[in-house]
Parts: sequence; C-alpha cells; structure tokens
Amino acid sequence: MSYREEHYFKPDHANYISESGKEGVDFSNYSNEDLVSLWRETLKKGMHGVCFSMYEDGQEPGDTITEEQVERRIKILKPNAKWIRSFSCIEGNENIPRIAKKHGMKNLVGAWLGDDLEKNEQEIEGLIQLAKEGCVDIAAVGNEVLYRKDLTEQELLGYILRVKEALKGLNIPVGYVDAYYEFSHRPSITEVCDVILSNCYPYWEGCSIDYSLAHMQQMFSIASHAGQGKKVIITETGWPSQGSSLGGAHSNAENAMKYFINAQVWSAKDNIEMFYFSSFDESWKVGAEGDVGAYWGLWDKHEKLKF
Repeated sequence: MSYREEHYFKPDHANYISESGKEGVDFSNYSNEDLVSLWRETLKKGMHGVCFSMYEDGQEPGDTITEEQVERRIKILKPNAKWIRSFSCIEGNENIPRIAKKHGMKNLVGAWLGDDLEKNEQEIEGLIQLAKEGCVDIAAVGNEVLYRKDLTEQELLGYILRVKEALKGLNIPVGYVDAYYEFSHRPSITEVCDVILSNCYPYWEGCSIDYSLAHMQQMFSIASHAGQGKKVIITETGWPSQGSSLGGAHSNAENAMKYFINAQVWSAKDNIEMFYFSSFDESWKVGAEGDVGAYWGLWDKHEKLKF
C-alpha cells in the first residue's frame, strides 16, 4: 500500500480517542534504551501473524526463490508468530505455506492478481492446489487490485467465486485484501467475502505517531461496519524505520518501535487478528513507495533484528 491522497489524515482531537478509551503506551518517560527493551520484550511475547518478506538483495518479484531461502526465514519467524501471510502462489512463493505448515505455523495464502490474465490463472490454480494439500488456513484472492485498476469488480468477483467453489467443503474462509475503506465502497465484493481482509496504514495517510493507534482503531471500526458482523483481520499494518516523511508521519527508528509496541499491545488486548508488515527489509521495494519502501521490516535485509 502507498500514499492515497483522498485519505490524507486531518487530525481532529475530539475524534481520535479509541472506542475503548485506550490511547496506547505512554512513552514520555522512556529513554531510547527503554524503548528498545520494550520493543524486544513485545516481539518476544509473540505476534498473531507477520507478512513474509521474500526477497534478498538483488532479488525482486519475478525471480524464483529456493526452498532453502524460504525455510531459513521461516525458522527465524517461527518463535515470534503463529501465522504467516504470503502474497503469491508461483515463482517459489508456493514454498512458503508448505514450509510454514511443516513448522507448525498457520497460513493466510494470497493469489497475486494483476492485469496479466495468464499469470492470474497460474496464481488461482496454485492457490487451489495449496488449499487441497492442506496448506491454506485462509485464502486471499487478490491484493489491492481494484485500487491499482488491474481488474474490474466483475473480474475480481469471478476469481473469488471460482476459488470459493473449488474450496467448497474444505472449511477455508475466502476473502480479498484491500484498504479498510474499500469494503464500504465495494459492497458486492464485501458480500462474497467470508472474511474481511483489511490493510490499515496510518503512516500512508500522513498520520502523526501520536494519533496513529487511535487512527488504526478507527480504520478497523470502518472495516468492521462494512463487514456487518463478518470477522475483520488486519492483513497489513506497520511503520518504516527510515526514509522520507509523509506529512505528519515521520520515518525513523523511534516511531517504528512505538508503532509496533502499540499495535501489538492493542491487538492482543482486544483479540484483534493482525499481520504485521513486515518481517524483513527488502531493497527492491522502492519505486512507487519511495525510499521508505525498503525499511518496513522488523529484521533488516541481513536477517538481523533491527533494534
């Protein structure tokens, strides 16, 4: 997900208090050493889920990734998360849910859809195959394809319904991943989803770290309202540790640690299923995201804990 001008954050102090009255941890008396200690302690307690970062330096989407590389990274993540989210079912990405399952982790598996219909077929068939192997606990059919305008709503509906039909009887929830507000704007998509898979990024809306937790809670509330009783899972949220700033959202180590701590404390206390973005820094992720794209990981590009 990247900057979306139509949802640029405008703070309203009266509205940015969480529904349950929780504003997060009071960091005012924390030294940097204290913050690092709490960040590590929070990570050690474990996350519900984490997004899998696939590519090392010199690699990018389109490259085929080996099982060895996937397994090495799964072993790093296993002590810290119960679930793994993967984004594709081809080019080595199919190894992620298989290896995660072997290590006792659960999988939210995504088929990456775009404007290449031939690749879409490979992705959909790959997702169905992984589900039939017992490697898929939740199936995500597409990620932000409507925002990118890669597919029409009707085309996406067709893929979702096709996967639901193929997985009938397997008791695997099927959904679509997009920004939290899209589920209000796309009722036909929301209706066919078994679960609402919502990306929530205060950073990409230029939100100050001071309001970020309450803003994410409001994002979750908007997605929940659209879902009308369906389970809502936060499929991505995070904060970059360096790079350019965006409005009131400043990219630095201190804010990245604060955001991670608050997100994990809130999700654990309120029983929110959340996949943190992301596991490892990836150098290829610049382009549309700008220089911050390479710095969303909890681990750096060398697979070392960042803080």
